[in-house]
Amino acid sequence: MKLFKKILIANRGEIAVRVIKSAHKLGIATVAVYADADKHSLHVRSADEAYPLGGNELISTYLDTEKIVALAKKSGCDAIHPGYGFLSESPALVQACADNNLIFIGPHARAILLMGNKIEARKFVEAIGVPMTKGITGSIDSLLAQAVNLPFPVLVKAAAGGGGKGMRIVYHQEELPDVLEATSREAKSYFGDETVYIEQYVEEPRHIEIQLLGDNHGNLVHLYERECSIQRRYQKIIEESPSPTLTPDVREKMGEAALKIGREIGYNSAGTIEFLVDKNLNFYFLEMNTRIQVEHPVTEMVTGIDIVEEQIRVAAGNKLRYEQSQIKQTGHAIECRIYAEDPANKFLPSPGKITLLHLPQAEGVRVDTAIDRPEVIQSFYDPMISKLITWSPDRLQAITKMKEMLEGFVLQGIQTNIPYLIQLVQHEAFINNHISTKFCDDHTDELVEGLLIRKNKLSLAFPAICFYLAKSHTKKTASNIWEHIGFWRNQPVIPVDVDGNKFVLETIGINSSIKQILALNEHFSAQIVTSGAGFVEVLINELPHLAYFSEDAKGQGFVTVQGNVFHVRREDVLVMPDFYELKDHGKDAGSYFAPMPGKVIKVQVATGDEVVRGTVLLVVEAMKMENNIVATHDATVELVNVVAGDMVDTDKLLVKLHDKEN
Repeated sequence: MKLFKKILIANRGEIAVRVIKSAHKLGIATVAVYADADKHSLHVRSADEAYPLGGNELISTYLDTEKIVALAKKSGCDAIHPGYGFLSESPALVQACADNNLIFIGPHARAILLMGNKIEARKFVEAIGVPMTKGITGSIDSLLAQAVNLPFPVLVKAAAGGGGKGMRIVYHQEELPDVLEATSREAKSYFGDETVYIEQYVEEPRHIEIQLLGDNHGNLVHLYERECSIQRRYQKIIEESPSPTLTPDVREKMGEAALKIGREIGYNSAGTIEFLVDKNLNFYFLEMNTRIQVEHPVTEMVTGIDIVEEQIRVAAGNKLRYEQSQIKQTGHAIECRIYAEDPANKFLPSPGKITLLHLPQAEGVRVDTAIDRPEVIQSFYDPMISKLITWSPDRLQAITKMKEMLEGFVLQGIQTNIPYLIQLVQHEAFINNHISTKFCDDHTDELVEGLLIRKNKLSLAFPAICFYLAKSHTKKTASNIWEHIGFWRNQPVIPVDVDGNKFVLETIGINSSIKQILALNEHFSAQIVTSGAGFVEVLINELPHLAYFSEDAKGQGFVTVQGNVFHVRREDVLVMPDFYELKDHGKDAGSYFAPMPGKVIKVQVATGDEVVRGTVLLVVEAMKMENNIVATHDATVELVNVVAGDMVDTDKLLVKLHDKEN
């Protein structure tokens, strides 16, 4: 068997870590590259060697072909693995590898050129007779002219897109110019190609894809399908295999259609054919991703095949080790993507410092992650930070296990979508497979309300008592002067703040290790059963509770109970005032501050402009998503404090408006 001696991974985050694991399993040395913000990240620490790319802008780091190839040569690599996103579908990188005697671990350039561009892919697939939705292509002006004859809604997509990026649904003709401009700009930023197109929008479709594996000897197999219908903003958030939707007959037909496409282009690596499936189980070609997919672990879990390992093997010149008849689906696997975002606040990206991380572990559970310890989640990149995968003999058991593992997946210090996912996997429609790609559009308000109701079922006294007991039980609680010298009265009163609700914990008696506490007009008996780094098991009124806890540098505490995260602060603990400066953004309704750390990519107003409620003042990009800063009332622009290209934090004043004179 031929193998590489050393490969460079031209990516970051969890996929870089994932590739490194398979390479090491094969005995191959690995080289990581990193932007400044990633200097101490897990993928850098996991590799055998690591080299800086300099700076943080994507165009000059993970999208810089010249730098990456130069580092591969400098470090003595035989090959480059691109992961997904970034340069994974870049013909320029394939050519640069060929020019520098390096192997590109991915398909040949023709496949990328043909299938990586969604417009060319559609022409090709139509010619070979695979079912496909209708669409139009051309310049933005041409698209606007042609669109008058299209029935709405339509889908605007980046030609070089993938992973849900550069994709927007348009319901009304008058919205199209702005959407075309925004999608084109996002495509240019993320893929280096501003070309967009418009295609027919299939109402309430399923999104089901077929995994392909090919080699350089003419062998090609499929590893069956993944159901990827649970999406938000066209970004998949839950994937599963097998699909609970397909009949055996449709499964076979889709597999054959995918193989037909792969054979026609002589596909020689890991790739995915994506289909839309309507309510009558008619399927339509959507696109091909000529790379490894984010959701590949669910296929690995049900087939037992390490897709990344096979990808590396075939790139080195080896034949596929599997024939189609040998590939079976066993059991059921589900993947949930963990994002740094706030579901209760319109899924606003939530970069920042993690204060506590606890990853669940159990049989049939896998976590692919970009982090293995508390660290800063940057605003430069996509908000996905981990993937949680569960496997069980059947779907219902896999769902049950997923709920349990989500409740044990603890990330404190930033907001995540974990509470949202807990609600989603318990939703009756999801359990009964009454889903489509519109599931989140239809149910998000209900799911967010449900996660708040679920959280509110726990008395605020519970996280407060857990935090108090945990802090009292550790040696690090001496920040309060009264804990140095002993309580100054027999009935200590501890003022606390839980999620903005202020009340007191009054200790009325201690019997050995059991504390008697009054809080919120209720009596609680509480004691610690056991504790460890970042967690405490307690009995409250003789009922067991497992709580995770941490604090940030500003004295803000976090407590996680049953997957619910509470913000807890002891009001009697002094935080040094030079730790931070409080800023009251609510004093002036005309002052607009950055909603999260990010980059200003467009300023649409100038000093003196008159605006009305709903006017987009500027656009801030954070975690690869554009966020419109919108006027909340009719006013005149008094000050514009930023320009396009500025990096901003949450304390940065962006725009100040002055109310119009009546």
